[in-house]
Amino acid sequence: MDNLPARAYTPLLGSPALLPTHVERLCVASPLASATDSATPLPETARPILIAGMGSIGRRHLRNLRACGWEHIILYRTGHSTLPDLDDEIAGLPTFYDLDEALAQRPLAVVIANPTAAHLPVALAAARAGAHLFMEKPISHTLDGVADLAQIVASHNLIVLVGFQFRFHPVLEQIKALVEGGSLGGIASASAHWGEYLPAWHPWEDYKMTYAARRDLGGGVALTLCHPFDYLRWILGEVENVSAQVGYNGGLEIAVEDTADALLSFVSGAVGHVHVDYVQRPPSHTLRITAERGLITWDNATGAATVYRADSPMPEIITPPDGFERNTMFMLQTRHFLACLRGDESPRCTLYDGIRALEIALTIQGAGGMNPPKT
Repeated sequence: MDNLPARAYTPLLGSPALLPTHVERLCVASPLASATDSATPLPETARPILIAGMGSIGRRHLRNLRACGWEHIILYRTGHSTLPDLDDEIAGLPTFYDLDEALAQRPLAVVIANPTAAHLPVALAAARAGAHLFMEKPISHTLDGVADLAQIVASHNLIVLVGFQFRFHPVLEQIKALVEGGSLGGIASASAHWGEYLPAWHPWEDYKMTYAARRDLGGGVALTLCHPFDYLRWILGEVENVSAQVGYNGGLEIAVEDTADALLSFVSGAVGHVHVDYVQRPPSHTLRITAERGLITWDNATGAATVYRADSPMPEIITPPDGFERNTMFMLQTRHFLACLRGDESPRCTLYDGIRALEIALTIQGAGGMNPPKT
């Protein structure tokens, strides 16, 4: 690894130096493997993809893999899902309730879609078994074990893609290109707002029992709605400082924060504000970027962005392509992951990206100071 380009790992201000510098190098700079780099070269679909977790996101990944033409799928389940059974969908799929037995099938890759607190144990076991990884966000609820995962991934030359699907939103991609192109000048600030009433997410479940509402499963709004921390890093560059306030006053009777407001400082000099909450009705998810010579606004409800330029009286509207809907991002992400397995593409969202988003979220959660009141 000595020939790899070094880049300083900078822990967030106020956070302990949780990871050594070499971890960032392992996550970012190690050469990527393809599916045919395994010990026994096999046709692309000769080895299965294992999905760990059959909650709502695991079921989405199952459907999308099938829609992409990948039928060789096996499942790892604990039997603790709070959703109705899906016998019709999983009929004929080998299902394992022991992780070692599942990994003994030599999966080409493992899709980690179980509750947040269970991500890292499965990822570590899968990586040790030589499987490539798709990790749902956040990659964990703690940084314990993250350095070990990075080391194993590097030593086994494994692919890791982290599931921040907004990197596949076609309008956010255009916003990123616009910012990087520089036509609006330097970025002064950015503000992301995401408020969504937790009990309405999955009305068929008791929201208090879901991972989003439980500290032991890795819940809390800063972790669960951590997408803005990732897409702001992706669009604006590295974050060097975070401060935050969190709240528990949304009337949800849960023992995790239901509201969080964070201030981010970027290496570029831009400042950012992110608000996330479990309380807001009706929901909204928006982004606003203020530049030297203009303004960009984006609304997730429509998928569209508006670009205002200081030298033009007419704004530019950027809309998603015809047929775009929420699952489009997940489908594009799935196709990208399969392309990574073939060796045709490199992961758009790396393990290091996942670590940085996790650091930001944990720094925000740590800003709460006292423990929440007992409910």
